[in-house]
Amino acid sequence: MKLSTLLTASLLPLTALAAKKAPTDRFGKFQSKALSSSSPAIKLDDASYADLTKAPRDYSVAVLLTALEARFGCGLCRDFQPEWDLLARSWTKGDKQGEGRLLYGTLDFSDGKGTFQSLQLQTAPVLLLFHPTTGPNARADPAPVRFDFGSGTEKADPVHAWIARQLPDIPHPPVVRPINYVNIVTITTAVLGFITFTSVATPYIMPVIQNRNLWAAISLILVLLFTSGHMFNHIRKVPYVSSDGKGKVSYFAGGFQNQFGLETQIVAAMYGILSFATISLALKVPRMADPRSQQIAVFVWGGVLLGMYSFLLSVFRIKNGGYPFWLPPF
Repeated sequence: MKLSTLLTASLLPLTALAAKKAPTDRFGKFQSKALSSSSPAIKLDDASYADLTKAPRDYSVAVLLTALEARFGCGLCRDFQPEWDLLARSWTKGDKQGEGRLLYGTLDFSDGKGTFQSLQLQTAPVLLLFHPTTGPNARADPAPVRFDFGSGTEKADPVHAWIARQLPDIPHPPVVRPINYVNIVTITTAVLGFITFTSVATPYIMPVIQNRNLWAAISLILVLLFTSGHMFNHIRKVPYVSSDGKGKVSYFAGGFQNQFGLETQIVAAMYGILSFATISLALKVPRMADPRSQQIAVFVWGGVLLGMYSFLLSVFRIKNGGYPFWLPPF
């Protein structure tokens, strides 16, 4: 009897010590499983989820509850899963000694229907972070903290930043992305192709680029396009034409704050004809060798200027009814 009592008393400290080491043993078991697995995010079911998250625990747990099967139609679950695996792999490899005492787990709906029902989850994915209940980083509230997927994030970096904010007193290994060799080869091939194309096409492209007449024409077209009200039409979303209330079509809108799409094109055409006539009188006509042809050209282009400017003044009177001046024939 005394021997039995003595044996029982000697085993009590060992039992208490084993009870104290239970959370540590669980952490070591799951950490070994994470390090030996191809995916550092431990694949869980109902039983392992309960074992991993039960109290007391002197470690943190980040668990992703997801629904990866196509029949559930969770696009965000499938898009975020590679990023979740990358985050778990980067953190686990960066903290192989377990100094941060953080474990990553993944519970798919197919393997954890009971857990989803007990948590009353109607959507996925859901990320829960369980803080330690014992130890220096323990929290009094054992309830997990939930990450908000409302923004639709599908990258590992925002989740990493969120976990770092929740666990400020532990190491935070950075997210390490694998080298994308396909992207490197694609960019290198594109750059080499561009250099080759440039070296071959330069003798043919440079004369076009350096052509003064081409740039003058482009500049003139852009000036005429924007001074006629092209951007005004895009900003205000004006109609192309409108009715004048008498069964006819109105091509010009009254007032300086209104404008039609066709009106812009007509004004641009008038400006273009006036510009071309002015350029011809200034550059082309003086170079004519025949005096009679030169005289005819002066009258022709002068008539074009007179007619177009007269038409422009008539349009201006439509826009501003109180304008007193006019020029024949319009």
